[in-house]
Amino acid sequence: MRLTIWLAGLALLPGLAHAREVGEVDTVFKWLGPNHKIVVEAFDDPKVAGVTCYLSRAKTGGIKGGLGLAEDRAEASIACRQVGPIQFDAPLEDGEVVFKERTSLIFKTMQVVRFHDEARNALIYLVYSDRIIEGSPQNAVTAIPIVPWPTAR
Repeated sequence: MRLTIWLAGLALLPGLAHAREVGEVDTVFKWLGPNHKIVVEAFDDPKVAGVTCYLSRAKTGGIKGGLGLAEDRAEASIACRQVGPIQFDAPLEDGEVVFKERTSLIFKTMQVVRFHDEARNALIYLVYSDRIIEGSPQNAVTAIPIVPWPTAR
């Protein structure tokens, strides 16, 4: 029952960004199925215009990986950048999930959450992996100072 509710909630998460793959590199050759790799994906913050985040993470290959049955590693790296004038499209909540992706068949996800440090006028993005039972302490963080965007003359 709890699992069904969790899965339904995952499918209905509103306003999450969708990543576009920018590139990938193979890390381990596999005779059967796709190779293990590191993928680089980009996504725009759904509530903050002018911010793009780049995420690198491991993808497990082999037969299980090719069938979508493998569990990807918890390590990920993130770099977010101001790519235009920063505008808040809606009120921001600290710790709000802006990106979430399944990294195993059912139980594990990788997510990016956003914090607004008003005292320092910055946006902070944290990527981490979690499981229904036990998550991972491995994480990465990036920060963007909110500065005026130069206008064309």
